[in-house]
Amino acid sequence: MTRPAKSSLVLDGRAIKARLEAERLETSSMVHVDWVRFTVRLRHAVTLRLVHVPASTSNAYVDIAQQGDYRIQELRHMIGQLPEVVQDAAGQAATLADRVAGMLGEGFARASMMGKGHDFYKHRWPILRNDVECGWVGFGASSDSPRQAAQASTIHVNLFGAACTFAADGWREKIAALVDELEADITRCDLAVDFFDGFKGGIERVVDQYKQGLCDSMGRKLKVKDINFVRGSERSLYIGSKEAGKETNIYEKGDMLFGEEAGSDWLRFELRYGNKLRVISSDILRRPADFFAGASEWHASVLAEAGEVAEPERVKCRGRLPLLNVEAEAFQNLKWAFNTAGATIATVWRLLSDEDLFRLVDSSKVPRRLQRFTPSELKIAFAAAMSRSVVSEPCPALA
Repeated sequence: MTRPAKSSLVLDGRAIKARLEAERLETSSMVHVDWVRFTVRLRHAVTLRLVHVPASTSNAYVDIAQQGDYRIQELRHMIGQLPEVVQDAAGQAATLADRVAGMLGEGFARASMMGKGHDFYKHRWPILRNDVECGWVGFGASSDSPRQAAQASTIHVNLFGAACTFAADGWREKIAALVDELEADITRCDLAVDFFDGFKGGIERVVDQYKQGLCDSMGRKLKVKDINFVRGSERSLYIGSKEAGKETNIYEKGDMLFGEEAGSDWLRFELRYGNKLRVISSDILRRPADFFAGASEWHASVLAEAGEVAEPERVKCRGRLPLLNVEAEAFQNLKWAFNTAGATIATVWRLLSDEDLFRLVDSSKVPRRLQRFTPSELKIAFAAAMSRSVVSEPCPALA
């Protein structure tokens, strides 16, 4: 690594530490939200109406109907180059990127140009801070596979650690409200507790705690993986697993930011929640300390040692209802639609305007029998139910 790059890294590290320390004073909490991802279904996303404008403008957002700015024309032209089937998704994603950037605060903005997508999304709108990407909003499927077809009906927001660290005070509550408004699913949220001046006993003490069973969860020994322990610097210890949706990375962040030669004792405990087996509430953004403490008694003890006692709240695992039970309910619902309501649905579809159809669909709630399932479970179940003949095949037995 060259000296200029190293110098730049140290300066960035100092800025990160200063911002994290300031955040503690602002929020009176020892827990920092370091990464957030959430997915929005297209039918819930806001339409292409608001576009971000420079901070020098008094109003952060401008109604397209009242704005003839070249930026709006450029955006419309860019979206118009896409296949018609993804143009609406592109517009909704651009609007969502603008809203998120505005909530992060001054200095954040949606990039003027689309980029290549990530994580199986075909396109993305980068979110920038000081012209450096710190997040993105993805849309469009990268293939025609059945799984990607389902993904094409969503747009996805991914906010990196840089966005979460340098966002303005109050950003978490604003994003939480947005998640609730759009009925979004949080797919990842990282919660970090920093010991800037060192954790008594260092990372070796955490290893001993793991061996003693203090890091066990509900009586079970969790998976463990270590990195760089032979090297002796920039060490990481991973406890738990991504597959289970709860993994804690304990690592020497001072070494990572400043280099081994700096002799920094900064140790970070970073709890990473995922939605593979769990339902992540938007409250995790409002009360991150409670959810950090709720991971296990050991996590609560770490937080207490950092100087905060919270009211533990678990990120609950999904109810272990058999998939067959979800599919059975979907099957029954579809069979009723085909056999009983089919004529009415067909008539409404043929005679109502698109606007009236949208108003009918958007204002309708999920049937009560289906409300106990998550949107992702229902999406899978309805696809499976439609793959069989909903008229002739027998319904799978209800569990």
